[in-house]
Amino acid sequence: MQDTCLTPLLSIAGLVVLWIVAATLTADPQILPQPWDLIPRFKQELVSGELQRSLGVTLVRVIWAFALAMTLGTIIGLSMGRSDALNRWLDPWLVIFLNLPALVLIVLCYLWIGLTEAAAITAVTLNKIPNVATILREGSRALSPDLDAMAQVYRLPRQTRLQHVILPQLAPFIAAAARSGLSLIWKIVLVVEFLGRSSGVGFQIHLYFQLFDVAMVLVYAFSFIAVMLIVEWLVLQPWERKARRWRAA
Repeated sequence: MQDTCLTPLLSIAGLVVLWIVAATLTADPQILPQPWDLIPRFKQELVSGELQRSLGVTLVRVIWAFALAMTLGTIIGLSMGRSDALNRWLDPWLVIFLNLPALVLIVLCYLWIGLTEAAAITAVTLNKIPNVATILREGSRALSPDLDAMAQVYRLPRQTRLQHVILPQLAPFIAAAARSGLSLIWKIVLVVEFLGRSSGVGFQIHLYFQLFDVAMVLVYAFSFIAVMLIVEWLVLQPWERKARRWRAA
């Protein structure tokens, strides 16, 4: 257990060492500042409250887009996995949206809906739904027919069958979709904010990009990355291990 916790920390420490070496070789804080040069700027944003406000706004958008994408993607994926006819109809759509660049969807949503919160969340959700649907479609196809037959023999109620037969088998696929989904969604949210919102981490990065302030760009980028790493390590990874535990039993 100790080695499991120590390895990620050592890996991050190695990345910081590479950063220090690169900043030393560059020898220009305007291009790449040293890690400790960011500390005063970080404290400045914390004291002003701007960092907390921007992180909060972006997190709300991430949560909304994540919830919508997981819900709609799961419904579509399970339906396609259980129905060959529906899969034949929707598979071309899935391929098209999987290969449609995120930037195109973001721009189209802003043009069609306007520079609004609804357009931002819609753009992020549409970018993620195909990935969730693809993973859950495979999960639906992997359901054991023997367990399904057993549930029918014992005439289990629909709710009981869902809770004790279907969901335990789908849990690893849902966990995988959630992990990949969160990592993709927050990146797209930043792009959405960069292009058309007046708040959030992406907006702050856009602001300091225009000012050529590399240090502040890094402060906001690493602050949000830190939040996402905490969610990954404390929520998603433990959930995924728990979801897969029954298969190893």
